[in-house]
Amino acid sequence: MSTATDPAAGRAAGCERATAPAPTTGRIHSWDLSTGVDGPGTRFVLFVSGCPLLCLYCANPDTWHMRDGREATVDEVMAEIEKYRAFVTTAGGGVTVTGGEPLLQPAFTGEVLRRCKEAGLHTALDTSGYLGSRATDELLADTDLVLLDIKSFDVRTYRELTGGELAPTLDFARRLDRLGKRVWIRYVLVPGWTDSPDAVYGLARFLAGLGTIDRVEVLPFHKLGAAKYDALGVPFRLRNTPTPGPDLVGRVRDQFRELGLNAY
Repeated sequence: MSTATDPAAGRAAGCERATAPAPTTGRIHSWDLSTGVDGPGTRFVLFVSGCPLLCLYCANPDTWHMRDGREATVDEVMAEIEKYRAFVTTAGGGVTVTGGEPLLQPAFTGEVLRRCKEAGLHTALDTSGYLGSRATDELLADTDLVLLDIKSFDVRTYRELTGGELAPTLDFARRLDRLGKRVWIRYVLVPGWTDSPDAVYGLARFLAGLGTIDRVEVLPFHKLGAAKYDALGVPFRLRNTPTPGPDLVGRVRDQFRELGLNAY
C-alpha cells in the first residue's frame, strides 16, 4: 500500500498552521491585590506599562515606558487571575486594568477585559481618557466600570501637569455617557495646581451634566513615589509641594456635592 502524502492535503494542513492566531501579548509592569481603591470590593489589579502622559504627581513613573515592562500573554494573565477568583468574587470585587495607560495597548487590554467578562468577573478600566478614541465599543461593552482620571479642568494647568491636552478626556467622558457606561471620577487634589475653586466648580458643572457619574473621588496628593523618581534619576518637580490638609480636601469635596455629585 502506498504511503505517499497527498500534496493537496499537505498544502491544506500547512495553510491551517500558517493561519493559526498568535497569542495576544502586552507589556505589563506588575499585578497586585487592593481593597476599596481601584473599584468596588477586593480587586485583582493589572498594571500595564506605557503612558502618553507624564503627570508631575504620578506615583508610578516606573510604568511610563513600555520598554521597562515585561511581555506577557493574555493566557498568562488569566492564569494568574484565576488563582484569586474565589477571593475577589467573595469580597464583591473583580479585575481592574490600570497602568500606565491601558488604552496605549487596546488589543491586549480589550482581550483581558473580554476574557474576564466571559469568566463572570466584574471589570474596571482605569484610564486618563486621553486615548479614549482607541477604546472600541466592544472593549467598553466588556467594561463594567470606568475609573476616569481627570487631572484638571483648566486647559493650561492640564497641559503643564501632564504634557497633554484636556479635550480628549472630556470627549471620552461624553462618549461614556452616551453609551450609558458607569463612571467613577478620580481627581487628584494638588495644592497650588488643582485646588482652584473656579476650576473645581467648572469640572463639577461638567460632570453634573452627565448621567452616568456614580461618584467623584477626591484623592489627596502624596509623595509616596518620590523614591522611584530618585531611583530613575528623574526630577520630581512636586517634591516641595505640600500635601492638602483636611480643610482643603473637605472644601473641594463640598464643591462637587453642591452640584449633586457623590464625592468622597
